[in-house]
Amino acid sequence: MESKPERVNTEAKLRGLLVFLQWTVWNSAAMQACDYYLCLSVYLITFITGFPANIFAFYTLIRKIWRKPAPIDILLLNLTISDLLFLIFLPFKMQEVVNNMQWNIDYFLCPLSGFIFYMTIYNSAFFLTAVSVERYLGVAFPIQHSLRRRPIYAVFASIFMWVFSTLHLSIVYIVPYYNPSGTIPPSRNVCYEGFTEAQLEILLPVRLELFIVLFCVPLLICSFCYINFIRILSRLPNIGRRRRLRAIGLALGTLLVFALCFGPYNVSHVVGFITKESPDWRDKTLLLSTFNACLDPFIFYFTSAAVRSTFSGMIRGIWGRCWCPQILWSSKKEQQEMEKNSLPKPQDVTNAL
Repeated sequence: MESKPERVNTEAKLRGLLVFLQWTVWNSAAMQACDYYLCLSVYLITFITGFPANIFAFYTLIRKIWRKPAPIDILLLNLTISDLLFLIFLPFKMQEVVNNMQWNIDYFLCPLSGFIFYMTIYNSAFFLTAVSVERYLGVAFPIQHSLRRRPIYAVFASIFMWVFSTLHLSIVYIVPYYNPSGTIPPSRNVCYEGFTEAQLEILLPVRLELFIVLFCVPLLICSFCYINFIRILSRLPNIGRRRRLRAIGLALGTLLVFALCFGPYNVSHVVGFITKESPDWRDKTLLLSTFNACLDPFIFYFTSAAVRSTFSGMIRGIWGRCWCPQILWSSKKEQQEMEKNSLPKPQDVTNAL
């Protein structure tokens, strides 16, 4: 017959095993799976292509602003800084995928990297929207806009957007440490997943607010500006066909990037609020948001004449050293046209394209 001490010891072991199994099942159900090869491939492609492209854009825009600052260049510079911050912290997501979504480094880096990761996503949406407003005002009100536009306004707007997104996304940093008594302690082996019910009660409504304020409002503004931008541009007789098509293509492309890169991830906020839990496919939507960091440089190229001119000069220099025929490159007249200030003049709204 089993003695009392042995029975107590056995019961303690069973309780410990039960707690361990409960934590394991809860943590496994809460953790979102991310396909190893898919996620790692997307992160690597984004980092390898996006980092040098954004470094190049950063260098070009700094030079342009140093010589002659313009509002749209300041907005694009802030968008570049946001993308670079995103890319600098992207290796943490790679490490997480490699370790099968387990967080094996110092835990304080988890909320910090998550905060930077998500904040820069919404910052990109803000600055893309600000660029659309700048371009719309340039063609809709060319004279008034050219008289009132000041670089300092773009600086103030940029500071406001950084502060606004930082305050809203601070929840990402706070929630992992929120653990009221009586709840299962959050695992330190999983980053920004496996939330307790108490944490979800705070997080899910905030995510819904992020969807409405930080996604829907900028999307509506961006759509209004670019739809009217295209409508006005199509009626102007003094715009060359090539410039018109390039500007319209850029507007449509920006809207498409905005909707595809940020839309699915923000829709997951709504689904999570309705179902009262984070959707299993939420990590997949983050892959689309990640791609935005390597798509933004294309927007820089078509938006900024300084970026186009610097890129063309760099390529000419490389091909010149390789003894390639100069006939492949634009004529001197075309290069001078690209170097012109693309901001509005009263008599020519094409400078807003």
